[in-house]
Amino acid sequence: MPAQQQPSLWRRIQQWISGGSALPESRKHQMLRDLPLLAVDLELTSLDPQKAKVTSIGWTEGKAGSIDLSHCYYAVVRASGDLEQSPVIHGLTAYDIAQGTHIREALERLAPYAQTHVWVFHNAGLDLAVLDKVLTANDMYLPEVITLDTLKLAVYQLQKQHDVLPPNSATLTVCRQRLNLPLAPTHNALDDAMATLQLWFAQYYSMDPTGKMSLQDIAHTQAVGCKNLGKSDKK
Repeated sequence: MPAQQQPSLWRRIQQWISGGSALPESRKHQMLRDLPLLAVDLELTSLDPQKAKVTSIGWTEGKAGSIDLSHCYYAVVRASGDLEQSPVIHGLTAYDIAQGTHIREALERLAPYAQTHVWVFHNAGLDLAVLDKVLTANDMYLPEVITLDTLKLAVYQLQKQHDVLPPNSATLTVCRQRLNLPLAPTHNALDDAMATLQLWFAQYYSMDPTGKMSLQDIAHTQAVGCKNLGKSDKK
C-alpha cells in the first residue's frame, strides 16, 4: 500500500469504529478547559429515532465551568399525530404543541453553533439520530459537529468499577448524584440541557483538575464524537 494512502485508510477505520468521522486535525488538540460548549436536549415522543417526534428543544452555552444564562434557548416544537405519553411526561398540552415553533425555525437557530461550539449531550446517540433525521427532512446539512456525551463518559468510568453496570446507573439524575450535584428539574429540554452541562463540568474537573487535557486525550472513552448531520448536496 502506498504510504500516502495510509492516513486516509486509518481515518476510515476510525470512522467505522466510532460510527462517525474522526476528529479534524484542527480540533484534536483543543484544550477541554477552553472549549466553547453548547449543551443540547430534545424532548421526544419515542426512544426509537425513526418514530420519535421532537416536542421541545433547549440549549445553553457555557465555558470554563460557567453557564451563560444570557444565551439560552427553549421552544415547544409543533407536532401532530400520535404523541404517546410525551405531552404528559413533559408537562405540555396538545394545544401547546399545536401552537409550537416549526422545527425548521429551531434548527436554523441551532445551525450556527455547529462550527463554533462543542455540543454536549446526555445520550448523544439518540438526540443526534433525531437531529440527523429532521435536518435531512428540512434539506439542511451540518458537517463535522463535535460532540461530548456525558452518558458515555459515565459508562466508561463505571466500567472501571463494575463488570456489570447497576440498573439505571447512567441516568442523568444518578450521574449527577454520584458527583454530589444537587437535584435538578427534569423533563424540560432547557432544564435538562443545563443539568447536562453542569454534569460535564463536574466530570471534567474530576478527570483534569490541572487543566492539561485535550479532546484527543479523552477520545478513548468514546465520549467524544464527530458527526455529519443532515443532507449534503454533494454527491
